[in-house]
Amino acid sequence: MTAPPDSAARSASVAPAPGETATPKPTHGREHARLLQLREVGITHEGEDAATPASVSFEVSRGDVVLLLGPSGSGKSTLSLAMNGLIPHAVPAALTGRVEVAGMDAATHSVAQLSTQVGIVFQDPDAQLVTGTLLDEVAFGPENLRLPAAEVLARAESALRRVGLWERRSENPDRLSGGGRQRLAIACALAMGSPLLVLDEPTANLDPRGIDDVYAALDELAASGDKGIVLIEHNLDAAAPFVNRVVVLDAAGVVIADGAVDEILRGRAAELHDLGVWLPTSTLAALRLREAGYRFDTLPISPDELRAALDRQSAPAATREAGAGAGAATETRVSASGTRIEVRGLTLRRKKTEVLTDVSLEVRDGDFLAIVGANGAGKTTLIQALAGVLTPPRGTVRIDGLDVARLDDRALSTHVGFVFQNPEHQFIAASVFDEIAHGLRRQHLDEAEIERRTLDLLDRFGLRGRAHVHPFLLSGGQKRRLSVGTALVAGARVLVLDEPTFGQDRARADELLGLLRDLNREGTTIIVVTHDMQLVAEYADRVAVMESGRLTACGAPGEVFADAELIARAGLRVPPLARALAPLATHPELRTVTRVGDLPGGGS
Repeated sequence: MTAPPDSAARSASVAPAPGETATPKPTHGREHARLLQLREVGITHEGEDAATPASVSFEVSRGDVVLLLGPSGSGKSTLSLAMNGLIPHAVPAALTGRVEVAGMDAATHSVAQLSTQVGIVFQDPDAQLVTGTLLDEVAFGPENLRLPAAEVLARAESALRRVGLWERRSENPDRLSGGGRQRLAIACALAMGSPLLVLDEPTANLDPRGIDDVYAALDELAASGDKGIVLIEHNLDAAAPFVNRVVVLDAAGVVIADGAVDEILRGRAAELHDLGVWLPTSTLAALRLREAGYRFDTLPISPDELRAALDRQSAPAATREAGAGAGAATETRVSASGTRIEVRGLTLRRKKTEVLTDVSLEVRDGDFLAIVGANGAGKTTLIQALAGVLTPPRGTVRIDGLDVARLDDRALSTHVGFVFQNPEHQFIAASVFDEIAHGLRRQHLDEAEIERRTLDLLDRFGLRGRAHVHPFLLSGGQKRRLSVGTALVAGARVLVLDEPTFGQDRARADELLGLLRDLNREGTTIIVVTHDMQLVAEYADRVAVMESGRLTACGAPGEVFADAELIARAGLRVPPLARALAPLATHPELRTVTRVGDLPGGGS
């Protein structure tokens, strides 16, 4: 997608221009239930030849909660920018077809006029935060609508309480974690009171407790029946119970499905799986188990549904004879031996606030380590210190026996590659090709070798067709893949990633994680920060738990997730598959399985 609009665009989105009326005149003398209508919408970004999305038509009415699905690069985020007029008014792109918001043509009405009818929460919350305190941030929009002060404050308080930030209303948004800023952005949209709310990956940076809070707030809004919600979301375990309709785009950005949740997520699950979009973990598990002979008249969406369906049937004969699924026996990792990273007594402060306290951790050669914890627990700060992005106190962090605090950037890059949570933070070139080639040029390779290796890596990440595009014009998932590629080209033996699957469709996430697993099996040490507990269960062999800047546990995933008190205290959740299978009354062969790939069946 195009780089999100800056704060000036946000200001324009709420401040009516001189002579404008912010509130549209009712069409035909009454307020219509239809809030949004898209008719054969295609969008072509400046410098591009093809439209992405190519042709999108659907409507959203009051009471609709629409989940918009599609592979990475299909144009979902781009489409969201057209829903409030940022395309074509603020973002350079050509729009064909028609976008109507509350009866207004988005191409001929200003963003300010449209903003009273549609609120949007971007994939990157930093794109829409502009003031010095949380309260001012949430009040900014209603103030620009020239509402009475009492109503502005009431809206701001209600919105901040809904997302759990009221007690921090006097703080600067910069002090919030990434997930905290995402909740703040949602509060800003809620305070506008617009009848249509568009959310682009609203929970991507949130911990499990934060996800619960956000969906509780959105569920409350949806229950009123007087609002419409369009949701772009990859976490279908959280989203599926909330939505009542699903619209699916194919890779070209053409609508191929539009219907009720049961019709699309259950009835067409195999088709969606082949398309490469995310499905609920329980649905993926059922598709695999069905291949092994288990019966599912209706595919489950939730862990409770999967467990109930299994408890109603006996295991297939072949599975009973074979015992449990592939299990850990199928895993062939390089045995961890020796110490790759050593952390001893690491304490870090930001201004006067202590964000890490006396952290000690040993990362062994060949580990696949997941670092988990609530938003603000210190996860990102810890990995930034491990990789030298933040300079730790001397002697507290060593990599390959070398003091990280004494290494310059070039020396560090030969030992550790780092992938930021926001990919844009590490892009320096004007094209995707040059972004990858830069790291190879630093190795003084000849141009023919640089071109060959760059194109090979772009092929591996599905980016060859975007080689000459500016990195900021990629979709969110494409940016993530490019950022991982830039870290890989240097050949470091440690790769550190902050939320590696953020913004990616299932096929690309599987491809990336499969690549990380392959690198790990070949000896590369992998460290990831993630809120995705199923990802932890599927790929990590060790889990480190952070709480309020302290490391409180480190062990195998099964051991960590079995500690109910630790999980609750740290604000985490047991992975969906384990929630479904561990309490089974039947099927002992399945109770200890935590990875979809370890279930009997195959090919899914």
